[in-house]
Amino acid sequence: MKIKNIIGPIALSVAASIWGGMFVVVKIVVKYIPPIELVWSRYLIAIIVLILFSLIRREKWHINKRDLVLVVLIGLIGNTISIVAQETGTWLSNAQTGAVITSATPTFMLIFAWVLLKERLNKFKIIAVLMATAGVIAIVGVHISGKHIFKGILLLVVAALTWALMSVLIKKVKTYSSLQITIIATLVAIICLTPFVIANPNSMATINLTNPIILLSLLYLGIVSTAFAFILWNYGLTLVSASNSGLFFLWQPIVGTILGWLFLNESLTWGFLIGSLLILLSVWLTIRFDN
Repeated sequence: MKIKNIIGPIALSVAASIWGGMFVVVKIVVKYIPPIELVWSRYLIAIIVLILFSLIRREKWHINKRDLVLVVLIGLIGNTISIVAQETGTWLSNAQTGAVITSATPTFMLIFAWVLLKERLNKFKIIAVLMATAGVIAIVGVHISGKHIFKGILLLVVAALTWALMSVLIKKVKTYSSLQITIIATLVAIICLTPFVIANPNSMATINLTNPIILLSLLYLGIVSTAFAFILWNYGLTLVSASNSGLFFLWQPIVGTILGWLFLNESLTWGFLIGSLLILLSVWLTIRFDN
């Protein structure tokens, strides 16, 4: 067996597992840092790591107006709206719900790919979309009893949809590398979120970086979950075919659900498990019949 056949899947699996653990970390740290300030801090740490990595790789930068507009839009939709919705939704619901609902992203990508990229939408893809929708409804039915749970679920659906849209828009960018796209999109998110952070300075002033929970959470979200995981994922994509790479994304909800159960005492109900299974099956259908 070739070495790349081992390294590629490992890189993709580790990245997706890191993102699964991210939901548990977010659920813990949002008790100390509000969602918008948390996302801003996370990106501020990540951009330093990403720029250093770009310098090490000696990336050649250029200006392409058409692609630059697309990347800015990607930063606004994906790195700003989607991530804020994701972390706020996780805060209002729980880590399991966040991990599983956002795992429907590959299925939601089908619709945007059909509309924006004119990719063929066959019967298997349509069935996958319907299954993902049914899975989300099953989860909503289980977790609708809490005061803010329904709002959290709606925000998580928004996060999944906007991340899917961003992922499709990335396919239209021709002249920037994945690392360059990540750096520019992260800068856009920082610029968009900075006014909100400045408008509420008390939130940042009360962050106690001497608290190991806060400090370690920020380092995990900024360095591990954002910079390192994206580098791993992008590297894995160069070694594994696009049609197969989505399979490894399933580690995210699996890890998120298990860690939420282990560390946050989140229950595993039948409705939640059925909804999770429907979403996972929808993604499997997407990968199995992606042609």
